[in-house]
Amino acid sequence: MRIATADQMRRIDRRAIEEFGIPSRVLMERAGYAVFQKIQEILPDGGSIAVVCGKGNNGGDGLVIARLANEAGYFVDCLVASPEANSRSEELLHALRTAGVTPTFADSEYWVPRLQALASHDLIVDALLGTGAKGEVKGDIANAIHAINQAGTLVLAVDVPSGIDCDTGTTLGAAVVADVTVTFGLAKPFLFCNDGLECSGDWSIAEIGFPSQLLDNPTGATLIDHRWVGEKLPVRTLGSHKGNNGHVLILAGSNRMRGAAVLCAKAALRSGAGLLTVAGPEEVCAAVAFQLPEALLLPDPTIKELTNHRADVGLFGPGLTHDEAIRHLLLNLFEQWDRPAVVDADALNSVAIDKKLPKGPCVLTPHPGEMGRLLESSAADVEANRFAAAEQAVERFGQTVLLKGRHSIVASPGQDLVVNSTGNSGLATGGSGDVLAGIIASLMAQGIDPYEAAACGMFWHGLAADLCVQEIGSIGYSPSEVAQALPKARDTIIEKCNSDL
Repeated sequence: MRIATADQMRRIDRRAIEEFGIPSRVLMERAGYAVFQKIQEILPDGGSIAVVCGKGNNGGDGLVIARLANEAGYFVDCLVASPEANSRSEELLHALRTAGVTPTFADSEYWVPRLQALASHDLIVDALLGTGAKGEVKGDIANAIHAINQAGTLVLAVDVPSGIDCDTGTTLGAAVVADVTVTFGLAKPFLFCNDGLECSGDWSIAEIGFPSQLLDNPTGATLIDHRWVGEKLPVRTLGSHKGNNGHVLILAGSNRMRGAAVLCAKAALRSGAGLLTVAGPEEVCAAVAFQLPEALLLPDPTIKELTNHRADVGLFGPGLTHDEAIRHLLLNLFEQWDRPAVVDADALNSVAIDKKLPKGPCVLTPHPGEMGRLLESSAADVEANRFAAAEQAVERFGQTVLLKGRHSIVASPGQDLVVNSTGNSGLATGGSGDVLAGIIASLMAQGIDPYEAAACGMFWHGLAADLCVQEIGSIGYSPSEVAQALPKARDTIIEKCNSDL
């Protein structure tokens, strides 16, 4: 599923009108009808609806919704957050009034009482601002947003919750907190980051008649699904043996964080690696041996032992600590490591300081704080525009980057951004990133290129966590249990991929 920015959707809208001859009024009618269908799902037996509109195209969609709901027998109160003289929807206003609904404008003496009465309705439809909104919301729009949020009533947002920046998901001073969002044509970045993630509620995409030629054009960002991932996962042949399925070398763990190496190793084995070697302090290797008798061990390794190892892929960083000796080890290792690598956790902090990566193709797996250090900014700067931060990191390092978060993003030179559609808040637990790194390293060792390994890895990891929610509960399952669920998650991916073919 493609993800489009506000500007890209404007171009699609304009081309639909100018090149394909679809009148703007027709697109508005279809958008309004799509939202009305959602209203019927929410209130199948009728009810009372308040439609709160702005003066622009989003407000025009709201006027259509109000008319359709009224014609279907719902009680409808329509409010417009501008003076009538500023409205750009004369034709739609005329149709609404003809249908028997008299809108209340912001310059009316009834405006404030109507806002205060929003709590009396069964549903509020937010049609104040659309995807093109920029700058801080003020005046009547801000007052309407506050009134919607204070009403304590179910809220349905049209295209985007008003006050959310479409491209970054950040709040423009104030924003509607919706329970449901119906967006049009394509998914938008706000659905996957920042306040947009929280304010959108349950979202869906409505097809309103944009020509498929326009929707199928590349946008530079894609939301991946079971089919995208299932078609790329490695296939194990009947005659395969351990040497055919990749050898992962993991340099991870310290005296205080022995579990990091264990989790990486568990995930690599559970995601199909044929061979696995864990390198680290003696006590780390002992912990791995106790929990994973399948793992080979390289205790207290030298640089020569690491670089001469036969592994196909190296995974460096989890639980290594910020010790100067570790940083020096990594710096020397990176100068000689010319095979694929996953660079995670403390190895990323070394990269941020020394600006050195392994010579071979890499996947960098930062969380926002680590990304801030890599970009010499801050976690807040990264979160303010996650899509842009991922692209910036690729420009700086020339390698695949996986920016972790609720909807992780993978960026790679010359490739579309890919956004994850699996996972849940239960993954916000120490050790989850170690499992993810192990999966990605395993996929790379099995012959998947870094971009696809990172994308498939984050989807697979998130789906395993979703299975844990179903079987254990939404909060409190462990990263070890996520690793345990990886084989079942893989089967789920393949089954759903095949069913879609």
